[in-house]
Order: sequence, then structure tokens, then C-alpha cells
Amino acid sequence: MPDCTVVVITYNDAARLPRAVRSVLGQSLRDLEVIIADDASTDGTPEVAARLTALDPRVRYLRRGVNSGGCGAPRNDGIDAAAAPYVMFLDSDDELPRHACKSLLTEIERTGADFVSGQISRLFEASGRLQPYYPSLFARRRVVEGIREEPELFLDSFSTNKLYDVSRLRERMLRFPEDIHFEDHVFATELYAVSRRFAVVPWVVYHWHRSPANSSISLSVDDMENVRQRVIAARLSDDLLRTYEAEDLVPHRQRRFVRQDLRVYLNPLPARDLVWVKEFASIVRPYLEEIPAEVVSEAEPLERVCCRLILDDRIEDLRVAAGSLTGPRAAPRAAVQLNGRTYWGTSVSPGLDITALRLAELPFSASRLRHEASEITCEGERVRMTVRTYDPFGALPVDWTAFLQLGRERIPIEPEPSGEGGYLSEVVFTPSGRCDPRIGFTRISDGHTTTDRIIADPHTPPIELPRCRVLVEGYAAYLCVRPDPTARSVWRRVKQVVLRRFNTPRAKLRAYKVLIKVLPRRRDLALFESDVGKSCSGSPRAVYEELRRRNLPIEVVWSVAGNRRNFPPGVRLVRRGSWRYLWTMARAGIWVDSHGFPLDYPKPRGTRYLQTWHGQGIKSIGFDAPDLRADFDKPRAQWRAAVARWDALVSPSAEFSRIFVPSNGYTGRVYRYGTPRCDALVKGVAVGDVRGRLEIPRGRQILLYAPTYRDWAKGSGKSVRVDLELLAEELADDWVLVLRTHPVEHYSPPEHLKHFVRSAGSYPEINDLMLASDALLTDYSSVMCDYAITGKPMVFFIDDWDDYRLSERGVYHDLPAIAPGPCVTTTEELVSVLRRLPGLHASYAERYTAFRHLWCADERGDAAARIVDDFFGSGLLEKVR
Repeated sequence: MPDCTVVVITYNDAARLPRAVRSVLGQSLRDLEVIIADDASTDGTPEVAARLTALDPRVRYLRRGVNSGGCGAPRNDGIDAAAAPYVMFLDSDDELPRHACKSLLTEIERTGADFVSGQISRLFEASGRLQPYYPSLFARRRVVEGIREEPELFLDSFSTNKLYDVSRLRERMLRFPEDIHFEDHVFATELYAVSRRFAVVPWVVYHWHRSPANSSISLSVDDMENVRQRVIAARLSDDLLRTYEAEDLVPHRQRRFVRQDLRVYLNPLPARDLVWVKEFASIVRPYLEEIPAEVVSEAEPLERVCCRLILDDRIEDLRVAAGSLTGPRAAPRAAVQLNGRTYWGTSVSPGLDITALRLAELPFSASRLRHEASEITCEGERVRMTVRTYDPFGALPVDWTAFLQLGRERIPIEPEPSGEGGYLSEVVFTPSGRCDPRIGFTRISDGHTTTDRIIADPHTPPIELPRCRVLVEGYAAYLCVRPDPTARSVWRRVKQVVLRRFNTPRAKLRAYKVLIKVLPRRRDLALFESDVGKSCSGSPRAVYEELRRRNLPIEVVWSVAGNRRNFPPGVRLVRRGSWRYLWTMARAGIWVDSHGFPLDYPKPRGTRYLQTWHGQGIKSIGFDAPDLRADFDKPRAQWRAAVARWDALVSPSAEFSRIFVPSNGYTGRVYRYGTPRCDALVKGVAVGDVRGRLEIPRGRQILLYAPTYRDWAKGSGKSVRVDLELLAEELADDWVLVLRTHPVEHYSPPEHLKHFVRSAGSYPEINDLMLASDALLTDYSSVMCDYAITGKPMVFFIDDWDDYRLSERGVYHDLPAIAPGPCVTTTEELVSVLRRLPGLHASYAERYTAFRHLWCADERGDAAARIVDDFFGSGLLEKVR
């Protein structure tokens, strides 16, 4: 007897069947069988199945004489034929990860559960990207004592991400319905109803393939029969719960319909014609009428709006509202604001309440307008659009100018008031490639700008221009230009091939090593770099400004990795990693940076390298940090060689020298003059207007939230651990939170929190944020050491302190013992602390003084000047002259 049976159901899928079967035969659990359950295929499936059974005795083949029209019958055939005590199901167009069977078998034997459910992930074939499906459901490993304990698990109604006890399926006569589609919804509902306990695991056990060619039943959302079948499955599921005397679970099952099933059709709804939308609403409406109002009221605001519009048979409004669920996030045409509440459309109704989205409270630069293209025509080689603009939340100020944003180009336009409300614009432009035209408005008084996409009818016929055809793609007016092949485009392709071959990191490194041998060094040329080329900021900028203040004869070139707007006007720039960058590295007699020039690039003979570094604090660093303390010779040797290039190191404090110098194996000169970038903090000198730039209302205090990244989750946004929803609910009337994530993070606050949260990850100068703020909220970030110079309150959110210090990054200091402010572990504690902040801050005065003495004793406001005196001393300058 095998340990596990995997039933692979198939119908006319001969091409992909071998891939699915191979994913089972390649499992780390070897003692298993594969049953191919063929639903009377008419293609080459029998021949393919015969070859598979001949190649491996673990494969069996079952074939139905007549097609059943669904997935239920072949799955039932598999249950009946299974020889193993446990069974899984696999569709022939999908795959199992290698350890799926073994890991689930181990779990079901360990727990004695009726079944085990694991994470299912969508695999997008075009990119290879995996996207977990409802990852919050599988966030932790656990045993659930019946569905009443976690009714949200009705969202997991798949049959393929589970391992079942076959004997219990047979004893309880659990079968898949054979006369409907979405039979797994009904099967899963009955399974939950009869199961006493089941297990959930957080790892991925099923790869659900997604591709344009995939024509599975669940993905045929444009077929009206698909809608009918889903509603039938929902009703059958509700009836089953009632049959099992589980009437109390019906609302939870219906909540799944509103949250998941309905969204399947609402997301693409804006691209449908009105006839389709009307028929869809007529099918869904009777079932929606059966769902209690309190169930719908728990849905997201725009989901509630769509349900209300379906019930009211407002078809055109429904299509407009569905466009705000995904895609361009379009605003409604109108909104009503009454008694502090905001309602979608022109009428007041509880089902149309969208106050929770906070759209009427957004700052101008984040405000939402609606632009609809009512007519698209050609004008010679250009496109002409007539666009109607709606301002539902009254965001437009008295003073504004408007423009069409086309890539980096801004074309002025002059919208005219419309007799029906809003504005009409005539926009004319020449499209190029796949473009995304937007309309923007600039507030003249302060220069703030808001832009929104143009919404176009996806059924707009193609526009024929002399040399190309322009197509409207999707709900937003993405214009896809399909040009005729020309000699120019052929040359462009040839150039791309050549660049792909020679413009490689290896080729560039080889060329650089030749250049540093043949090029003479220029003592009056300095290459500056801050934060790996992301900006002109920090200590390198402070040193640069001191050079300019003294008018020293040194030509400075700044490395830029991306956004040139983060650099002041007039500075000479070179793109990081380009051929010109390599030439400048090879020629420059001076290097200055805050992180590190490319690791593999040796310093030319005669070049002097000033390393200003970018922070100090409690976190482990250098060879003590996770990425280098592991026993991997290449990264350690690479970093050791990189550090050996430094000729001088800026040290902010004695504590920094004690920790940083030995942990990085540095043996060169150390400047103990304080930190150049902190000179501005000591003097209280700000470069920009934070309140104006971030649109912070008068009378609101500023909480600067600056968490550091987690090594195990770089770029995930998981460093933002505070519950921003709760914080906004409790403090939005008094505070604005300025969120400054670490440069390696990727996090964007949800739109409904932008009335409270200002994202400042790309703000060019963090010193300005510190000087403008009223308090700092951080965790283990080095920003705490700089912020101590200001003397203002600090709060530390350290809910993962034990993990961080013991198994994650590691620390040199016990933060709770030395923190110059309260340490909290929950957002509720944080709210309480912020409401009592002045008194609490005063109570930490002694600790604050000790903290400043530890990290800031050398900060006197003249670090940049003293470093320029030493590193760019008179001897060097005489040689330059």
C-alpha cells in the first residue's frame, strides 16, 4: 500500500499532463501512487497517459466513457480508486512543489487531523512569479478545532491544497457534486461542516498555474454561465450548512461570497459592455437579496457600494464604482459629504458610505480626480482626446494650472468649466510606444501637483495614424502604439543586441582594471557618492558644501543611481555603473562616499578615499552582521578588500570607534570630529520646508517614524510593524505620522491612511525631517543616535526585540536598558505613551543625557570643516594648484 495517492484530473490537456505527473513522481515522498482520472478526453491524452504508465509502475490510468462536464466526477473516481490511506488532488495544468506530499503527510500523522490544508500560490508562467493566495490564512502552523473556531477559513475553498484521510471521506460519504461547476466550493463547505479538527500549515503545497492560454472553468469569468454556476454553488453551500444544523455559519460562508466570489467579476467589470453588466447584476441580485445586511456591511467600502448598486439596478454607476476597486483607482464622478460622512455618488445611503476611505481628507498631492476620455480621434500623426474632469471631493484650489503628463513630458492644457459640472479639456499629443497619459493640476501657491490617469472606454476602436496603430488597453487609457517595422527599429534592435553582449558587469570590470593602469590621476577631480547614488545627502553632501563654501579648486562629480531630482541644480552628475562612471572612478584622485563604491573595483594607485559611513548605533555591523558573519569566504574576502581601500574613516564617537573599527577590520586613519551630516542638527539649520512639502496642516504635531529593515525580509515592508490603522484612528486629529522607511524597504501606505501618514522614504534630507518633527518613533535604527542631538522625545517600538537581538541582526547594547525614551511592544501602548509624551520625556532626562554622552559627545557642529582641513589639507591643495 502506498502512503499517498495523488489524483490528477484531466480533460483534453495532453500537452500539460506530463508536467503535472512529473511533479508528483519527483516528490520527496517516494512511496506514492498517481491516478490519472481522464474525463473522456478527445485529444491525445490516452496515448500520453499510456506512455506515463509504461514509464513508472506508480502511475495508473482511469478513463470515463462519457465526459461529465465538470471536475467532480473524475475526482470522485480518484477517491474510489485510491489505494493509499491519504489522497490529494491535482489539476493537469498545475504542479505540486517537491515536498508537498511528504510535508502534509507528516503533519496529518502528527496531528491526527481529518485533513491538512497548506498555502496555495498562483504561478504566473510569463514571469515565473509566485503569489500566495490569502497568505494571512496560512501565516502560522496550527490545529483548528472545527470551522467555528476560524470561520474566515471559508475563504480557503480549494480542494487541491489539502491532504485528506481517505477512510474519513468514505465513512462520511463525502463526494464532489457532479452536476455543477465550482464543485470544490460545495465539497469544502461540507468538509468543514463535518470535520472535528483539521490542521493548517504555512508552506506552499500547490502551484496554481496562470497563463493567457489557461482556459479553466474558474478563469472563464467572462462567461455568464460561469456566474450562474458560482451562485448555484453558493446556494448549495448555504443549504448544506443548514442541513448539518450549522445555520450560524451561513453568514460566514456568505461573507466569502461578497469578499471573494463577487470580486472575481467586479474587478474586470469596467471593461464590460452595459448589456453584460446588466445580465450579471440580474443573476447575482437574487442571491445578494438573501444575504443579511450586516454581512454586507462588514465588506470593504467599495465592495459595499457595488453590492448596493447591484441591488438598486444602477448599472452604469456599478461599472463606474467597480473601476475604483482595482486598476487606476478612479474616483467617482460625484460624492456627498454630510455630517462628517462621505457617500459615493449623489445620494445618501448607508450602503454608499465610503468615509473609511478618507478620500475627502487627502492632501492635495494625493487627492483623487476623475478624468474620462469621451472622444479619441487622430489629428495627422497626433492623438486628440476630449476629456471630462470631475472633482468629487472638492480638492481643486482656486489657483491652479493644468497639464497632460506624457512620460517625462508635461504639455500645458486649459480645461474649461463644463455646463454639467467639472471641466472639459482638449488634449493633443504624439504617442510613443506604450504610454500612460495622465492629467495633472498644480496648485500655484505652493507648487504641489496631483495627477490621475485618464479613463477610456476599452471598446474604443483602434486609431490609425500614418505610421502606426494606437489601441486603448484596459480601463485606463493606456495607449499601445504598434509601429510599422522600419530601418530605424531594425537598427535599434541591432544596437540592443550589441549592448547586451558588451555592456555587462564583467566587461566593465575588465575595462576598468585596464583604465586604472593607463590613465593618470587628476588630483583636482573628486567622485562623491551618497547612499549608493540615491541622493546628494548625508555627510558627503556636508563635506561637498564645505568645499564649495571655501571655493576650493576641486571639481566634484556626483554619482547618481536613479532619480536626479534628489540632487541640487548645478552639480555635475554621472550615472552610477555607466561607462562614464568607470572613467571618472579611474581618473578621480579623490573618492568620498557614505556606503561603499562597487565592491569589486580596486582603488587606483594614488587615489585617496574618504569613507564617511552613514550611521552608528546598537546593531551589529561588519563581520558581526548576518550577511558576513556566516562562513562564506567570498563575501567576507570581498568586504575585507573593500574596507582596505579606505584611507580615512569618519568616526562620530568613541563608541563608534570601539565597535565599528574592529568589526570591519579597519586599520587606517580615523577622524574623531563628529559627523559632517549632523552639523546641521547641532546648528538647527534646515534646508527645506518639511511642513509645506509634505502638506502637514497647521496645529498638527509631527511624529517621525523611522524603522530599520529586517535582514530576513529586506524589501518586504515588514519593518513597518506599528498598526497604522489604529494609530490613525486614535491620533489623526492631533498628529501626522511622517514615515521614513529604510532605503532597502519597499512600502507604500494604504490610500485610506494618507490623510494621516506622509510617506517620506524618498525625502532628500532626513535632517530636515528630524528638525521639523516633534518626536521620533523608531526601533533599532541608527537614526536614534543622530536624533539625540535635537533633545526631542523618542519612543521605541520593539515588539520583536528578542528575535532581533538573538536570532536576527544581533546587537551590541541592551536597548531597553539604555533607551532615552519609553520602549513599547503594542500599538495600544504607543497610543498611551504619545498622549502622555511631555511628562514621560521629562522622566527620561537622566537617561537621555547618558545616551547623548555615549553617541554625541563629539558633535560640535564643525565636523565638515575639520575634515576638509585634514583630508583636503593645504599640502594637497598646493599640489592641485
